[in-house]
Amino acid sequence: MSASDRLAAHVAGARWDELPADARQAARRVLLDATGVIYAASGLAPEAQPFIALAAGQPGPCRVLGSGVASTPQGAALANGALAHAVDFEDAFDRAPGHPNASLIPALLALAQADGPVDGKRLLTAIAVGGDLACRMALALQRPMEDGGWYPPPIVAAYGAAAGAACLLGLDARQVRDALSLTLCQATMPGEIKHSRGTVLRAVREAFPAQAAVTSALLARAGTAGFEQPLEGPAGFYALYGGGSFDEEVLFDGIGERFWGIELTFKPWPSCRGTHPFIEMALSLANGPPVEQVTVKIDPVQRMLVDPPDRKRAPATVIDAKFSIPFCVALALARGKVTLADFDTTTLADPEILALANKVTVEVVERPAWTLGSGGALSARLADGSEVSREVTTARGAPAHPLADADLIDKFVDCCAFADDPPAEPRRLAEAIMTVEDLPDAGALFA
Repeated sequence: MSASDRLAAHVAGARWDELPADARQAARRVLLDATGVIYAASGLAPEAQPFIALAAGQPGPCRVLGSGVASTPQGAALANGALAHAVDFEDAFDRAPGHPNASLIPALLALAQADGPVDGKRLLTAIAVGGDLACRMALALQRPMEDGGWYPPPIVAAYGAAAGAACLLGLDARQVRDALSLTLCQATMPGEIKHSRGTVLRAVREAFPAQAAVTSALLARAGTAGFEQPLEGPAGFYALYGGGSFDEEVLFDGIGERFWGIELTFKPWPSCRGTHPFIEMALSLANGPPVEQVTVKIDPVQRMLVDPPDRKRAPATVIDAKFSIPFCVALALARGKVTLADFDTTTLADPEILALANKVTVEVVERPAWTLGSGGALSARLADGSEVSREVTTARGAPAHPLADADLIDKFVDCCAFADDPPAEPRRLAEAIMTVEDLPDAGALFA
C-alpha cells in the first residue's frame, strides 16, 4: 500500500472510541485556544477585514467568529482563517516549527455549521486526526522547504486541515486521498512573505489553506477524482516541496496510537514562538535597573526574527513586530508585560521601545543546547554597572512547561474581550468547549 493510501485509510478509519485520552484532551485544548484567538483577532486585526467583507457577500449558515457575519463554508473558512493567525497567538508545534491548527479549526467550524449537526465527539476526532497529520508530514521532511523558496507553516497545515475536513465529513479512504490531491492543487505560500516589508499577508496567511481544505473535502465528497500518490508521487507533495525525499518511518511512527497534538505549545504571549524565550528572559529583568545593552544568542531557525536588523528594530507593521526578537525584547523591558493590548500602531512608534530595540545585538549559535526555535540565551549590561545572563532551553507554554487548562480558559476570556462582537458569557462558553464531546451539535456553540 502506498504512503498516500495508508494515510487516507488512517483518516477514514478514525473513531472517537479509539482515540487515546491524552489526544482527546489535546483536541479540547486546541478548540478552546484557537477559537479564543479568532475572537480576539476580530477586533484587533484590520488586515483581516477585507476577508470578512468578502465572506459577508456570500451569505450562508457559517459564522465568522467575533463578527455579525454568516457566510458559506468557503467564505467562513476564508475569513476565520484570516483571523486565526492574525494576532500570532495560536498553538505551535516546536518539533517541526509550524501551526497545525490555524487553518484546521476554521475549516472544521465551517463544515460543522454547514453540514450539521456535527456532534462534539466527531469534531474532536477530526481535530486530533487533522492536526496530527500536519505534524507528521512536517516531521517526515528531509530537506527544509525553505530551500525551495517556500514558507512551510500554511502549506503543511493545509493538508492537515483537508484531512480533518475529510474526517469530519465521513469520507472513505479514496475520497480522503482525493481531498489531499485537491489540496495539492491549491496550497502554496512563497517565502517572499518573509521579505516584503509592507505586506500583511503573513498575518492572514491561514485564510488560504482553510478555504482550500473546505473546497477540497467538498469536491472529494462530490466525486472529483485526484491522484494516486498525492504525497509521495514523482510530482507529489514531497517532490515539489521537499526535494523528493521523506522519511516514511517517521511519517507513520505510532500512527493511530500517538497523536502529536499532545506535544503542542500553547502561547502565553501573542508573538512568534521564536521570540518567546527572549520575552521570558527580558521580563525577568523588567523591574530591575535600566538596561544599557542586550545581547541575544539565537539559533539558525530564529534568524528570520533578527534580519534585516534595521527592519526588526523598527518594524513597520504589527505582524512584523511580532516576528522581531529585538522589538519583543524591548517591549518586555519597557512595559514589563507583553499582551494583546501591547501590539498596536502606537507601540510601533513608542520612542522608549525603539531606543531599547536599538540596544539589542545578536549572536548566532549554530548548534545550541536548547530546542531549536524555542530556546535562547540573553546577556545584559545594566545601568548600575552589573551584568546578568539568562538561558531558556524551552520557553513557557511547551509540554515541558505547559499552560494549565485554567490558564487557557483565562486566556480565552481575555481574548474574547477584544472581539468586535464578543460572546455574551465567555467563561461559560469556554467551559462548554472543554466538554464539547457531550454536545449533539458542536457547531451551535459558535452560532
